[in-house]
Amino acid sequence: MATTTHTPAPTSRASLASVTLEVADLEAARRFYGAFGVGAYVRLRACDAHSTGFRGFTLGLTVSGPATVDGFVAAAVDAGATVLKPATKSLWGYGGVVQAPEGTIWKIATSAKKDTGPATREIDEVVLLIGVEDVKATRQFYVGRGLTVAKSFGGKYAEFTAGESGRVKLALYKRRALAKDLGVPADGSGSHRIVLGGTPDAFTDPDGFAWEAPEPPAPAQS
Repeated sequence: MATTTHTPAPTSRASLASVTLEVADLEAARRFYGAFGVGAYVRLRACDAHSTGFRGFTLGLTVSGPATVDGFVAAAVDAGATVLKPATKSLWGYGGVVQAPEGTIWKIATSAKKDTGPATREIDEVVLLIGVEDVKATRQFYVGRGLTVAKSFGGKYAEFTAGESGRVKLALYKRRALAKDLGVPADGSGSHRIVLGGTPDAFTDPDGFAWEAPEPPAPAQS
């Protein structure tokens, strides 16, 4: 059963205000994210940091129905993405997984199993789901940094409330379970190739995800 927790904010409060993807080819990434249709939700900056295998996170889109899922998957593939899991029905709804040319994995899903209207390009919610070794410990780490827990399923999953300026929610999941859900091996090393903005002081969480004060790097969508 999910629990909801409200925690008083400390003086130095963190809030997920931006998600920056580090890419080797900045212009190519801008073109991809503009065509995919999610450029408003991520920032991009050039970086040649070493990274292999699973980077330990996924960005998830929640949309209205199966036709909209198919539309976003098709747009991603047309722009150069690779399908990791074709969109299909499941017990919880309908969804698929794609990987951007620069390596970021995106999951597009809906809880609806049937369409109740035509496909749209609207996104209901974006969630940054990071894979961690110990959900409870990392959850408490973020609570200590000022984030408020919105949902918690013991040591399996935790989700935080979105900040006032944040367009992306932060959530935690077991790393190996996340990799299995995405259809990729769990092993990986090097940089996560993602930086989270929304804290007055830079820090790194227990699983190596870096936070920094928000900056205005070039957005993915011009």
